Amino acid sequence: MGVGVEMTIREAVENEFMDASIARIGREALYLYTPLCGTCKLGETMLGIVLQSASTIPVSKLNINFAPQLRNDWQITSVPCLVLLEHGKPVAKEYALRSVVDLHQWLKV
Repeated sequence: MGVGVEMTIREAVENEFMDASIARIGREALYLYTPLCGTCKLGETMLGIVLQSASTIPVSKLNINFAPQLRNDWQITSVPCLVLLEHGKPVAKEYALRSVVDLHQWLKV
């Protein structure tokens, strides 16, 4: 039996996504959450399972409490929220993280 590689979701900060001088290339996803949200914890667990697959786009996470400008600019209405980005611009939002299979389809390369 081989040793599994555990993938973690990198914690981001708001200015990474607000600062136009930081070049964002390709597709990526940003998971918005709050620490006391039970549904957010479940969503992050499902994302962790999906990220163990080698064929996913990069995913970062951001505590929405520390991202008021991003929340307003992107019109985030609730958490958890998975935002699909292309070249740093949001192109889709998913609030209902239904299953690992759905998330894998959303995040596949």
